[in-house]
Amino acid sequence: MKRVISSLFLFTMPLLAQVDLWDLPPLRYSDSAATDDLTKIAADWQSGKVKLQGTTELARVQEILAALRVPESSQILVFSKTSKQNHLIHPDNPRALYFSNNCYCGYVPGGAMEVIIHDAVLGPVFYLIDLGHAEKAPVIERDTSDCLSCHGTGRTENVPGLLVRSVFPDENGHALLAFGSTLVTHDTPIAERWGGYYVTGSIALPHLGNRTYAEGQNTEPALANLDDLSSKFDVSKYPCATSDIVALMVLEHQCQAHNLLTAAKMNYDRARFLSKSIAPSGDPDEGSAGRVAEQAAQRIVEWFLFQGEAALGDDGVSGSDTFQQAFSVAVPRSKSGDSLADFQLNSRLFKNRCSFMIYSPAYRTLPDSVKSRVVAKLKAVLDANEINDAYPEIKLSERRRTAQILRDTGVL
Repeated sequence: MKRVISSLFLFTMPLLAQVDLWDLPPLRYSDSAATDDLTKIAADWQSGKVKLQGTTELARVQEILAALRVPESSQILVFSKTSKQNHLIHPDNPRALYFSNNCYCGYVPGGAMEVIIHDAVLGPVFYLIDLGHAEKAPVIERDTSDCLSCHGTGRTENVPGLLVRSVFPDENGHALLAFGSTLVTHDTPIAERWGGYYVTGSIALPHLGNRTYAEGQNTEPALANLDDLSSKFDVSKYPCATSDIVALMVLEHQCQAHNLLTAAKMNYDRARFLSKSIAPSGDPDEGSAGRVAEQAAQRIVEWFLFQGEAALGDDGVSGSDTFQQAFSVAVPRSKSGDSLADFQLNSRLFKNRCSFMIYSPAYRTLPDSVKSRVVAKLKAVLDANEINDAYPEIKLSERRRTAQILRDTGVL
């Protein structure tokens, strides 16, 4: 009997290995209904309770962005064919990206709208929206397969997530993969960023954006500052004529923060589920679940404190005031008026180096075991009396100011 059981176990292992973490219990991501904000909006559209008033594709996109509370000024334009709708993407018809701290929207003129939105239980959920027209309501379809072939890999912490890639696009937007590609986060050197993106604003460091490439030609980063994109394509197809450098850098930090938060929740919930299955009366945090929580909290804190943030050059960056104002409004302030959304844009992105994602739904829905460890680790750094830890670049004055912000806004 033991031999039969062992053989059966070995036979089933390859089948079990094919199941993604998120589709295992307790989450069962693909089989579980979402309850995010877009599902509620979709129900109103389908019932006829709410109708889109826009008569053009662009107007309907703008209505959906407003309904999801995603600012138009966060617009970033990508002309590399690195999306589900590659047949439409071209340097003359780039894909627009928009984001808030819990929602990401993509739009290609002539195509569908893509949305990734945070669900309190499931984490990031992926949708495709047929925008419809004056006589037809938009149609929303949830995707649990195609999107995750890119958005559920090692590049996204092996959970459903987000990523920003820099590639070398040719004149038609096809990525020249022989030249390689880079997964971009806040610690990626500027010289390796923004291939396949339009970038408006200024930075004194060379980068890969705002141009196409060809076999046998120079692929070195170059200075390529643009104020707007009117000379590149028909900007009237989009809400803005810009692809803001500051918005892009915020997104690069935010995507990895979101991935770490999602991975922390999914990995901890799975470890806790397994521990309770084996020892129902035991404390999961005394075993593997506690170790998962500890490791996740450490990685979150390192990212939240901008460890390894890439240098911005002697002159820093300059971008859209419109985006910066819209972004700042959504982040709470301390009694003295300080905020984690205050930009520095010289030697670093933000004045106060603790991530604004600490106010995000993804952080709020972390398991208590993970969140309590994050808070304890942040306190240890920010309340330190001397600098003898892994963050020597964060001065005591900044630590005190950041700690006060977090206390005044109910985090610490």
